[in-house]
Amino acid sequence: MSAPVLCASEVSMVFGGLVALDSVSLELHSGQIVGLIGPNGAGKTTFFNCLTGLYVPTKGRVELSGSVLPKDPAKVTVAGIARTFQNIRLFPSMTALENVLVGRHIRTKQGPLSTLLHGPSFRHGERAARSRAQELLAFVGLSTVHDELARNLPYGDQRRLEIARALATEPTVLLLDEPTAGMNPQETEATRQLIFAIRDTGVSVVVIEHDTKFIFSLCDRVSVLVQGRLLVQGSPEEVRGDPRVIEAYLGKPPEEVAEIVEEAENE
Repeated sequence: MSAPVLCASEVSMVFGGLVALDSVSLELHSGQIVGLIGPNGAGKTTFFNCLTGLYVPTKGRVELSGSVLPKDPAKVTVAGIARTFQNIRLFPSMTALENVLVGRHIRTKQGPLSTLLHGPSFRHGERAARSRAQELLAFVGLSTVHDELARNLPYGDQRRLEIARALATEPTVLLLDEPTAGMNPQETEATRQLIFAIRDTGVSVVVIEHDTKFIFSLCDRVSVLVQGRLLVQGSPEEVRGDPRVIEAYLGKPPEEVAEIVEEAENE
């Protein structure tokens, strides 16, 4: 297998005396979708924050295409990692198109003089940015609402808009933090198909999600975090049947979990 596009090695995060992450490692290869699951408080979002420069890990390193990522969220985005958040973080008083244009900002190359004078280079850049933003809105299924204020969009559309804004940064890796939270089954399936479409454009994806059925039907590999530690990682089939995973989610002792697994295998 080729070298990973994203490699987190032995990442630890300590807040005072609290160990939020303890030597967590993850590899993401080109064209892969990797799921990150675990009970509440397992450290999943903290791990994302370490990957994107919001937190500087107490220990360990994060590399993108073989280069250590800078300790600055804006520079991490420029390097090629984009993310969405567990709680939607749109600009509510801006239109859908304007929200996506915010994501395009880091890829504009007009100089200060051209920007100040609104010269030909500036106008060309603005047209190109708007065109790309409209393409991305169409890609996520929001082509008819580009002039709607973000706050007026239905919840599912706001989730898709946040994904479009992240894609506007032209990432190599996209991190999605609970993209289907609060969605109905139809919206969840639409999001699953959207993530497949994103993968097919060449963007590798890491997904945090509590809906394990969604994760197991989506991902090439799954990693399980429990209390800040990597419990198990493998294919969806391997992870789904691992007694340690069932124990972590159900809170049952190992011997009861083993019986559950055995019963399921004999059905």
